[in-house]
Amino acid sequence: MRKIGKQEIEDMAIGAALLGTGGGGDPYIGKLMALQAIEEYGEVTLLDADEVPDDALVVPSSMMGAPTVMLEKAPSGEEAILAFKQLEEYLGKKIYGTFPIEAGGVNSMIPFALAARLGLPVIDVDGMGRAFPELQMVTFYLDGVSATPAIIADEKGNTALLTTIDNVWTERIARAATIQMGGSVMNAMYSMQGKNLKESGITNILKLEEDIGRSIRLAKENNVNPIEKVLETTGGFELFKGKVSDINRKTETGFARGIATFEGLNDYKGESLELRFQNEHLIAQTEHRLLCVTPDLIAVLDAETGLPITTEGIRYGARCVVIGIPCHPKWRTKKGIQTVGPKYFGYDVDYIPVEDLAIKGVII
Repeated sequence: MRKIGKQEIEDMAIGAALLGTGGGGDPYIGKLMALQAIEEYGEVTLLDADEVPDDALVVPSSMMGAPTVMLEKAPSGEEAILAFKQLEEYLGKKIYGTFPIEAGGVNSMIPFALAARLGLPVIDVDGMGRAFPELQMVTFYLDGVSATPAIIADEKGNTALLTTIDNVWTERIARAATIQMGGSVMNAMYSMQGKNLKESGITNILKLEEDIGRSIRLAKENNVNPIEKVLETTGGFELFKGKVSDINRKTETGFARGIATFEGLNDYKGESLELRFQNEHLIAQTEHRLLCVTPDLIAVLDAETGLPITTEGIRYGARCVVIGIPCHPKWRTKKGIQTVGPKYFGYDVDYIPVEDLAIKGVII
């Protein structure tokens, strides 16, 4: 147990944007929400998973929708409170604590903003170890935890209660409602007991985010290469260095979808990298080589500062380093690959761990 203040939030926001693999919502907006709540209500208590009672009711707090929508429709935080209050009323039980559903820019910060306002602790756990675009893409789904009952809420005060036959149907129905509610909503779902959280969650994810953010900040202060520090902290691999030569991005069916193309620089001169994303980066490949593929993490970093760049933040001409990071072992199981592997997203390649691609390479 420890208290989280402004500096911790600053560092976590950077790490969250990196682990968000381009998605998870605007990290700047999420950071501002958390900082404002802490300024007004005080520091937030952060708990390790093993400090949570087994019978405690715990619920993640998050946003769903296209990250591009947040550029024009920033959440106020009232939506998350409304969703939580209505879920408590439906379940007839007080929520003990909250946690991020994913390691994403805004979705790692929303729990802190909500917890500060409601006087709840945040638990150092998430359900992905990164960010994914769909609601069933969590480790809780792999272990049979139901997403419903679920509450989604928009900025107008509209709410919807969902009870579905499985988590894939939760995604389908919630996504359709989200489009009608303006493209983004706050939600309260995947309510569970502390024992479920300990069994299924990915622990110490907020600590990792903080470590990543701190490593980038200290690298800048000490005039050392921040990308080397990021790779050291995450166990990641440099995949490509280049400048953005084209970006094709559109918002459809509730997602930000697109392709970013990079022209190689330095050791990668003469090659061209293509990144495909659906909110998050899903596959990185050159004309001849597969470099990294979901569920492993693909992150785009500013070549000079080492700061992560989201899919909506990619700009023509930007000089970037693309890195790959091994995913959590839960995603490398048979059900994990079926749920978030390349074939689910329509890519006709087999999943190969990024560390194997980095060492051996695969010609395509």
